[in-house]
Amino acid sequence: MKKIFTSILLTACGLMLAVGCIEEATPSAMTDSDGNVYVSVDQAMEAPGSFDNFVDAITNSLCGSFLFGGNDNTYPWDYGYPSFYLVRDVMGQDIVVTSSGSEWYSAWYTSSTALQPTNGYTQMPWYYYSSWIKGCNVVIGAAGSDPKPEQLVGLGIAHTMRAMFYMDLARMYAPKSYLQDKDALTVPIVDENTTSEQATNNPRATNEKMWAFILSDLDKAEVELKDYVRPDVYTPDSTVVKGLKARAYLEIGDYPKAEQYAKDAQTGYSLLTEAQYLDQKNGFNKPNAAWMFGLTFKSDDKNIELNDADSCWGSQMIIEVSASQCGYSSNYVGPKRIDAHLFSTIPATDFRRKCFIDPALDALSKSDALAALATYTDDPAGVYNTCVNVDAAGVLGCAELKFRPKDGVHDDQYKAFTVAVPIMRVEEMYLIEAEAAGMQDVTRGENLLTAFAKTRDASYVYGNHNEQYGNGANSAFQNEIWWQRRVELWGEGFATFDIKRFGKGIIRSYAGTNHLESYCWNTDGTPDWMTFCFHISEANYNRGLENNPIPIAPESDSAEYVF
Repeated sequence: MKKIFTSILLTACGLMLAVGCIEEATPSAMTDSDGNVYVSVDQAMEAPGSFDNFVDAITNSLCGSFLFGGNDNTYPWDYGYPSFYLVRDVMGQDIVVTSSGSEWYSAWYTSSTALQPTNGYTQMPWYYYSSWIKGCNVVIGAAGSDPKPEQLVGLGIAHTMRAMFYMDLARMYAPKSYLQDKDALTVPIVDENTTSEQATNNPRATNEKMWAFILSDLDKAEVELKDYVRPDVYTPDSTVVKGLKARAYLEIGDYPKAEQYAKDAQTGYSLLTEAQYLDQKNGFNKPNAAWMFGLTFKSDDKNIELNDADSCWGSQMIIEVSASQCGYSSNYVGPKRIDAHLFSTIPATDFRRKCFIDPALDALSKSDALAALATYTDDPAGVYNTCVNVDAAGVLGCAELKFRPKDGVHDDQYKAFTVAVPIMRVEEMYLIEAEAAGMQDVTRGENLLTAFAKTRDASYVYGNHNEQYGNGANSAFQNEIWWQRRVELWGEGFATFDIKRFGKGIIRSYAGTNHLESYCWNTDGTPDWMTFCFHISEANYNRGLENNPIPIAPESDSAEYVF
């Protein structure tokens, strides 16, 4: 039977995308040269089970396919939602890209000319998020104003995901956070009622309007998913809605609600133990009792099947794959690394320090270094080769081992890279609860933060990480929260969001830095390259769009900062 694809106009960017398929005959459809039949959304919705197919497509499209470039253009960063974790995190200071392989995320790390409105790097985020939002709009529009009882869960999933996507976009494209400027412009809102004509003159929403829209979607989702029991962690439920509300209320400074929703979202989950955090077979690659929401790469995903599985999350973040296999970080360019100064501030008593190789190993002989690596990995020789021989930096220090190959597989990247990736963990909720409480009553916040921190470091003493640098009048409490978030959520996509929310600058230039020469920049405030530009195609299509300024990279390294 021929596959029938729904061809949907992305009114936000003027592009076409097939978002789902059904095995059903449909009249008055278009057939391409390969025999694929393209139909309208209305036609597709007439097929049995089509509504549920469209709902499933919302979360199934989060990873696994080359959504931006297509299967013939296997860009190494074209693998879905977790790619944007790295896009955002390398913009700051906490992730150091490798000197030999920095090209894969260097546009964002170096604030290169590729971030200008005419470049595909700028088009990629907008294309992805517009596609996902359009999928949500299709489901919401199909359910209508009087949804059937059997459509409520699908409607709730669509409202949840649309809110999450717009939450990301608001923080990526607004030059200032909500608390800094309610009138700062985010992105145009395109919902299920937006017509093609309206989309051609659709101005950017202010922070105030955007966050009201996001919370409106989450209010609906909270009702629609109230009694929903999901099949797995890859589908959002009411706890995820509460988690997203906690994020949103924290962003807009409604601390009582942020605290309450963060606390409520913790129900049914438990914090990662040291054994789980450092598990060499399942560490950060398999859902557990701490994961509230996630996604997963499957063996038949195009990102796994094509390009030797090099274009996927695992290829970027998993270094424990043998030299006979592929993988950008393991065998081509070397590992992502934690910022040397941030690593130095993690006490030896904090088990999270063990996610990163201690630079002290670089002073050892090879045999002693291999013996020491055995405490980090069951593939010390492979990790040594990746760090010392593959990476042009030629050192072990600060290489990350947080994200492990599936089931500890080292000799088959097609299995090793079929991992799950967290989108929301309960640890984030504990940190939001503590921050929101502390913004009302600092003593209460300190107590909550200390209780959390002691689950990672029994010797933790509040205030040891209060580093006053960067822009903004942050309190000692806020700095301590920021440090905990940087360490706990490293590599999970929060760095840029937190820097912008706290009004921080970045520090890459300091004595002993491991950041790349020519990109050792220090900024007094949030760097302008953390505000994304819109691609020229969107600006041309939407005459109501006001673009952000083109980011200008510093001309030289900064003087060394003294901590």
